[in-house]
Amino acid sequence: MSKSSSSEIVCFGEMLIDFVPNESGVSLAESAGFLKAPGGAPANVACAITKLGGSSAFIGKFGEDEFGHMLVDVLKENGVNSEGVCFDKDARTALAFVTLKKDGEREFMFYRNPSADMMLKESDLNMGLIKQAKIFHYGSISLITEPCRSAHMAAMKAAREAGALLSYDPNVREPLWPSAEACREGIKSIWNSADIIKVSDDEVGFLTQGDAADEKNVLSLWYDGLKLLLVTDGEKGCRYFTKNFRGAVEGFSVNTVDTTGAGDAFVGSLLCSAAKDLSILEDESKLREALRMANACGAICTTRKGAIPALPDNAAAQKLI
Repeated sequence: MSKSSSSEIVCFGEMLIDFVPNESGVSLAESAGFLKAPGGAPANVACAITKLGGSSAFIGKFGEDEFGHMLVDVLKENGVNSEGVCFDKDARTALAFVTLKKDGEREFMFYRNPSADMMLKESDLNMGLIKQAKIFHYGSISLITEPCRSAHMAAMKAAREAGALLSYDPNVREPLWPSAEACREGIKSIWNSADIIKVSDDEVGFLTQGDAADEKNVLSLWYDGLKLLLVTDGEKGCRYFTKNFRGAVEGFSVNTVDTTGAGDAFVGSLLCSAAKDLSILEDESKLREALRMANACGAICTTRKGAIPALPDNAAAQKLI
């Protein structure tokens, strides 16, 4: 591979099209029409970073189809380095139909049998791009099937050996796994490789099969060697845990329309802060400031439909703060 231009934060995984009903609170069957919205958590994070003035790249595979090219164009329009993307002529770009319930929460129906993102092979990886990353960020959907799982493991190993910080947001999507147990096991199989892990309160409940409000359950997810464990609590804000300190940062109350991408906006903001100054992982007051910013970004993202169009810039986040 030729020498890649550098991107501080490299996001790895899936990008797909979410079809969102053009009216909220109706089931997929009742919905008369759908809007296409680019999605996929790692891609949302990559776009969140550039929107905040950071530098990011996305690594993943797309179908050699109109939707695949549309998505790569979205990355480029958002200033994300796309030197790590590739196309599959046999598999289609993944699709998801998403219903928005009245409270802005979501249900998913996926079309991935198999989709191009699952067909990413180790030989498709742009290792130059991975090795120069300051932070390497990924989810768990890329762990579900081969060959993508092996590519994911190889990318993680290369990033770790090159000295990158590893960031993991499991983004539980239970329907994509063979069973709830397989989902828990798959997500935990790479748990002890990450430096930073972010989970939502719901995901704490799912992974520990206990109450997310109980700190004992959250701490069962801690492992020695982790630098930062974050739990997002929706509009209530977030909780943070490090080796030396722990606490909570209050959220912002906004008029929520669609929670899609809020966690990705939060992660993108936090990784931006970490790439600028790694000492936020050791300095509690700096971390709290970074988390206040991340909470603001997550909140703003819920006030508009879709993930990427709703991602805030610095000015919008500062204004809310």
